[in-house]
Amino acid sequence: MRYRIELVPEAGKSLAGLHPKQRQQIARKIDALAESPRPANCKKLIGSDPPLYRIVSGDYRILYSVRDEDSAVLVVRVGGRKSLYRRLPG
Repeated sequence: MRYRIELVPEAGKSLAGLHPKQRQQIARKIDALAESPRPANCKKLIGSDPPLYRIVSGDYRILYSVRDEDSAVLVVRVGGRKSLYRRLPG
């Protein structure tokens, strides 16, 4: 089953502001979530509701949630480790 990828506006802006090479690398990681929304290298974040997952792409992190009921992956944040975890939803 293939999942639909959605980006919240903040994640889209963060992604658009990156260097093209980094943006392309991160976009490939995000696209891969459509086939496997919980890959072996993902980490589930503790204390988030709905559950958030994290994958790493170089020096950047991608935070997302998985909605199995409508087969969607919602990318919540894209950014560096220091600033990414501030003011998380949930």
